[in-house]
Amino acid sequence: MPVTLTGMSAASRAESTASRAANSSALEALTRAGFIGYGIVHLLFAWLALQIAFDKPAAEGDQSGALMTIAQQPLGKFLVVAIAVGLLAMAIWQLSEALIGHRSEQGKSRVFERIASAFRTVVYAYFAWTAWKVFKGVPQSAADTQQKKTQDLLTSGGGRAVVIIAGLALAGLGIGLVIYGLKKAFAKHLKPMPPHTRKVAMRLGAAGYSAKGIAYGIAGVLFVVAGATYDPAKARGLDAALETLRGQAYGAVLLTLVALGIAAFALFCFLQSKYRKV
Repeated sequence: MPVTLTGMSAASRAESTASRAANSSALEALTRAGFIGYGIVHLLFAWLALQIAFDKPAAEGDQSGALMTIAQQPLGKFLVVAIAVGLLAMAIWQLSEALIGHRSEQGKSRVFERIASAFRTVVYAYFAWTAWKVFKGVPQSAADTQQKKTQDLLTSGGGRAVVIIAGLALAGLGIGLVIYGLKKAFAKHLKPMPPHTRKVAMRLGAAGYSAKGIAYGIAGVLFVVAGATYDPAKARGLDAALETLRGQAYGAVLLTLVALGIAAFALFCFLQSKYRKV
């Protein structure tokens, strides 16, 4: 019995802490600022994708490349730190949602939304950490890191299976994002807004999530190929996915459409800074 009570007490304290975080006006303000920073990163990500489409790559075609591009501008490092703080606030917000949130949902729907919030927590925390590393001047890109880790896995016992499973999971995420966008499942997370604004938000969200889903899906397939062929060069995440898309028939056109979709997601992030339920 004492163990049970202690466990209940610990759970109660964790829920209380998460509740206080969720109701913090300062956290809400930082989270909304974080959406703006997240949008800026994706806008530059879209620009890098366009550079690849026209065979003029200037940096790695992923979010880390976008952050490095920002850091190279005047006052860029200050902006990178601001983005890192906003993304960290978003991670804390989603952690509280994973622990105690989504109370308007019931049953399996609430379980799914809390799992999705846990995943978003990891994503936002990862990008916050990436932004911090860029600020500190760590030169290695996310693509290089992924390739190195894949190479290490492929030379270890059982590593090939891990790479293939990770690729399948990433491909599944890509499919999920496309479905999420096309079904406009994000709509329930938005506050009421003027009809015209809502119409624009629906179109931007659908295009944005679909474009990201396509990019992540291709990246996942490349991870599977890397594991199957022992070729870590293919496991470079979004950068390799965009380069692969560019190499297909009509690749420049397809990649341009993906870039425009990612830009749409960036604009959707800007709208979320005002209309997302936080």
